[in-house]
Amino acid sequence: MNILPPQHTGNTETDMKMNFANLTAQIAMHHRDREALVNIERNRRFTHAQLHRFTNRVANMLRERLALRRGDNYLCILENDNLSLLHAWTALKGEAAACWTNFRDSIDEHLWQIDFIRPKVVFIENGLIDRYFDVLRERGITVVCMDPPAESRPGLLCFQDLLDGVPDTNPGVESDTTGDVLVYRFTGGTTGKSKCAQYTMDNWLANRDSFFAGSETWLDASSRYLHMAPISHGSGLGLLPTMFRGGCTVTQNVPDMREWCRNVEAHRITVAMMVPTLLYRLLELPEATNHDLSTLSTCFYGAAPMSPNKLRLLQQRFGNIFVQAYGSTECMQRVAVLTKADHATVSDGRLGSAGRVTAQAEVIVVDEAGKEVPAGVTGEIWLRSRAVISGYYNNPEGTAAEFENGFWKSGDLGYVDEEGFLFIVDRKKDMIISGGFNVYAIEVEAALSSHPAVALSAVVGVPDEQWGEIVHAEVVLKPGCEVSPEVLIEHVKGSIGRFKAPKSITFVADIPVSVVGKVQRRQVREKYWKHHTRRVA
Repeated sequence: MNILPPQHTGNTETDMKMNFANLTAQIAMHHRDREALVNIERNRRFTHAQLHRFTNRVANMLRERLALRRGDNYLCILENDNLSLLHAWTALKGEAAACWTNFRDSIDEHLWQIDFIRPKVVFIENGLIDRYFDVLRERGITVVCMDPPAESRPGLLCFQDLLDGVPDTNPGVESDTTGDVLVYRFTGGTTGKSKCAQYTMDNWLANRDSFFAGSETWLDASSRYLHMAPISHGSGLGLLPTMFRGGCTVTQNVPDMREWCRNVEAHRITVAMMVPTLLYRLLELPEATNHDLSTLSTCFYGAAPMSPNKLRLLQQRFGNIFVQAYGSTECMQRVAVLTKADHATVSDGRLGSAGRVTAQAEVIVVDEAGKEVPAGVTGEIWLRSRAVISGYYNNPEGTAAEFENGFWKSGDLGYVDEEGFLFIVDRKKDMIISGGFNVYAIEVEAALSSHPAVALSAVVGVPDEQWGEIVHAEVVLKPGCEVSPEVLIEHVKGSIGRFKAPKSITFVADIPVSVVGKVQRRQVREKYWKHHTRRVA
């Protein structure tokens, strides 16, 4: 079993050492005066030379003024613009490990994460001071706000003040590329309490390399990559690849699609990333027509299945700019990609895949005994590559359960067809067993989404005395559209077969989604099972 300690303790001659600041110095020489980072709301701009020097200062400040050294943790509850100052290009220069949380999570979730990771320092937005300061100080944590506070408090430090007089010289920190943990990120928690993934420098460099190893070139020195989704999560995987190509990262704090459209036009954005639910909104949003979005040349999507019907509409509206990528928190690289060329040539069936398996990672599909199955047979997807983490921090049980021989057991059920296209059928815990038949929620949701009146759906198993559980759907209709449950059920029957179709449908005003846009089936399911002895996960 691949179970490693959370912090590297060895110091042998075979350790691979690297000073990350030397890499950013070389990038700064190559792309000195090109823009590297733009924070829209704060109107901050850094060239590559300025970003290199600034992140050196931050890394030096963390070590010398906050005494954050090897084995220490610090945690960030920050919006995209401020988190960008403490992202990978800073964290990989230092000794202590950065933990990035999702700013949009609740205070209860943040406090659980803080008590779990036990940071020495917490960086917060000024708007959080009133709610967070006392509870953090009670835990003996140093609190740093990112702007000068409206009023001083004993023990409250200011990020800008801490940087005053700090030199921008190379921090001179060498880390073991595969042994020293430098970043922690919490999993999304859509199927239960989140876990804490731990990353080395090599995990991040493997992610960088995966962007450059494919048949298509998505990033170059002219790229301007807009991040509206939290860079604490999947969106942040684009920062290092953009920097190493000499391109520019542009951050947006507010999760507002209208602002996104304005920013694409104003900042000449060429690259973006969206979850499918947000891309669907672009089809209906007036601002998507009123603003010039023609600079967009690449739009990555992932994290949830895309309706092939809606994808065809998006292609008609915005052109052949879409790239689907499949990866995860535990394997932070693209292990399957549906390229622009694929989008232009594949059938609608393969347009619903997660893409073609790449050569940068091992992807196998196994049965319940862990034995690899033939092409076309559904099983659990296992992943192994340099980008796979060594395990979960302070969670030996979770590590033992989900990692084996370097593979991460994804929990995704799927298959690889004869030409290497990976199809995600469902999550293990989202599979519905009705009358002995396996029904996959994702497949039913895709069939529902192909109806022109449906905006969003969530499919779950609900208790039934005869069948154990039956397929039920909650559906949000598009504004101004009407359709009966019976018509939608018949539509699904015609698409994927009678036994997979919902037995019942409820129309709702909204469906719970995570802060990164994933449908929260667990929350939907809980309403129907809370008074029953649960027989399904």
